[in-house]
Amino acid sequence: MMGQSNVLFEKANEAYNSGNYPEAVSRYQEVLKNGEESAELYFNLGNAHYKLNNVAESIYNYEKALLLDPADQIIKNNLEFANNMVIDEIKEVPKSGLSNFLNNAISIFSYNGWAWIAIVGLAIFAILFLLYYFSIASKWKRTFFTSAITIAILSFISLIFAFHLNNVAQNNKFAIVFAEEATVRNEPNLRGNELFLLHEGTKVQVLNTFQDWMQLELANGSTGWMLESEAKTL
Repeated sequence: MMGQSNVLFEKANEAYNSGNYPEAVSRYQEVLKNGEESAELYFNLGNAHYKLNNVAESIYNYEKALLLDPADQIIKNNLEFANNMVIDEIKEVPKSGLSNFLNNAISIFSYNGWAWIAIVGLAIFAILFLLYYFSIASKWKRTFFTSAITIAILSFISLIFAFHLNNVAQNNKFAIVFAEEATVRNEPNLRGNELFLLHEGTKVQVLNTFQDWMQLELANGSTGWMLESEAKTL
């Protein structure tokens, strides 16, 4: 953060540390309005909302922070605390062991993180290949060649992970319910039958939108339609 945004961020932190959480929220939001964003900013904003018992706002900002830094365990822990305040208890459909392992491995870094690993890996590969090319001793040639191939494979895997995360981000949209209570219906209009109710803080996947409505899916596989105004997209 630079200039005015940095000053606002420091003032927001001071307000938070002194227990003035409403002012902290206001200051953090000013930083966001200036076009600045970071995992730390969203995390701090989530903490301020959590102190004010703003369920949806705290979860929303923790989720935003986690998108920028998916490996941060502190963010995950605070998000879990905030989720404990949510009324709706939705059990996620269990995934297969291999699928779960791959998802956990990929989520260690963000899209940018895997992309940078791939770039650095390719640079190291280039250096190792040059060392292999100019080496005279067969022992060192084998060592540099093997190392170069290994780094190239790891870089390729990192690139695949980066593209996968980017694809997931582009094709999987999520939202947090902000309404105190939202009715989910079987069709996108008020005449539709009521399927179930959702409450503030619940995370939903956005499948589609139609006029003022969005089609959602819960972690347990349940689907339906709710008013777009009752949720905020991540």
